[in-house]
Amino acid sequence: MKPSRLLYLSAHQMTAYRWHAGELRSEGLFAAGPDGHQEFASYLAQNRDCVFAILANVSEEGFQIETIPFLRGSDRQAVISRKLSQLFFNAPLTSFLSLGYEKSTRKDERLMLAALTNNDFLAPWLDAIAGAGVALAGIYSLPLLAPTLLRKLQLAEDQCLLLTVQDQSLRQNYFEKGELHFSRLAPLHDSSIVGIAQTFSGEAQKLQQYLTSQRLIGREQPITVYILAHPNARKAIQANCASTATIHYNFLSIEDCAKKTGLKTLPPDSHCEQLFLNLLAGAPPRMQFAKDTQRKAYQLRQTSSVLKWAGAFVLVACLLVSGTLLLDSYKVNQERAALSNEAGVSRQRYDDIVKTFPPIPTNNQTLRRVIDRYAELERRAASPTGLYQEISRALQAAPAAELERIDWKVGGVESAASPAAGQSLAASVVPGDSEAAIVSGTLRLGSNANARQMLRAFDDLVEALKANPKLRVEVLQRPFDIESGKSLKGGDTTLESNMPRAFSLQIIRALAP
Repeated sequence: MKPSRLLYLSAHQMTAYRWHAGELRSEGLFAAGPDGHQEFASYLAQNRDCVFAILANVSEEGFQIETIPFLRGSDRQAVISRKLSQLFFNAPLTSFLSLGYEKSTRKDERLMLAALTNNDFLAPWLDAIAGAGVALAGIYSLPLLAPTLLRKLQLAEDQCLLLTVQDQSLRQNYFEKGELHFSRLAPLHDSSIVGIAQTFSGEAQKLQQYLTSQRLIGREQPITVYILAHPNARKAIQANCASTATIHYNFLSIEDCAKKTGLKTLPPDSHCEQLFLNLLAGAPPRMQFAKDTQRKAYQLRQTSSVLKWAGAFVLVACLLVSGTLLLDSYKVNQERAALSNEAGVSRQRYDDIVKTFPPIPTNNQTLRRVIDRYAELERRAASPTGLYQEISRALQAAPAAELERIDWKVGGVESAASPAAGQSLAASVVPGDSEAAIVSGTLRLGSNANARQMLRAFDDLVEALKANPKLRVEVLQRPFDIESGKSLKGGDTTLESNMPRAFSLQIIRALAP
């Protein structure tokens, strides 16, 4: 969520700007004092629904590059907090930025530690923001935007200086391979073009000497100095800033820089406040000084914005799915209508073809009954071959049995043959989906056979038939009457030993479907 109101804080005043798509419009100027603080609070109350960001350009700040061991999690945070408290004692607004890891076996981490140290000056402005309850995106320092400006302008130097004019001060930034290593704010006593030109020349030489004394650069090492200035002031600045063996000046038009960074409101002079404010709105640096308590309203607004966008996305997705389903439903209805029309045409063709058929001598109901009866007769037109084969297989296991008669029939149809002599009338009714054979025969075992041997031969025949589980065997007549009230003795067969013994069986098998 980009801020729509940008606040530029200097040592003398707070300036409010409205930012929209690269255009900046000033909305108020508030002096550093009780009256200015009160006017600033009123301005905040009028724009309570906006998102604010503060760009501070003050001299009470500190930057330090430190190296810490390779750590993770709470240990790393504890070491960084201790470093900040040691370097910037009692400074409430501190921050840090990781610059990567050194290419060594220890992989030490390089950090930039920074702080805004003048709490008495910042507190009234921050209290006004907290009292108004507006959303504060962050508190940023102007030097931290200088690396972004170098990347936008595509200035690649191993070591260079960047000099810019803001309000009543001159900002001096020292870079090594695009990283900010030093920043200093010098007062600008004379704001005329000549005064700015003379300040550029004098401060560049002082800063070059300071960097040499700190051994940040070699004594005779040349360094490039980039100066942002308006075209109207360029001639005067070039006259005062002549290149030497150790300092090489490179002049950049502030209007060209504004176009490259996307600022549509071109600065009227050499002051770069609006240039840095536009960079802040478009690409804010990773390091900022506001605490979580100061950014709570902004974080809540971010969460609300994310939820709204997520809800809008879900709504659009649902609408797309609904539209797809509606389109599919429309296509299905069209296909159903087309199939219905084709069915109607086919039905009409069928009726026309039926009309060409010769008339039948009966009605449809009678014809249906005749066809059903014919199908039933076809189903019952079974052959006794399969059942006869089963009987033949069983006779092989009982050679003493001799067949005299086989009556075969299908369930529900009476047999044409007359019942066998002595046949029991206790035969079961044959189901309609089965076939049955009533087998009549005699047992012949010779003159020495007794009744028990006769019964054993009969039982062998019955067991041979029952070996097929598809056959249901019912005994209609046994060779001997062995009712429970009579006894079977060996002498019972003395007079009739040569007489054959008759038996009768009913074999039922379900017809194949």
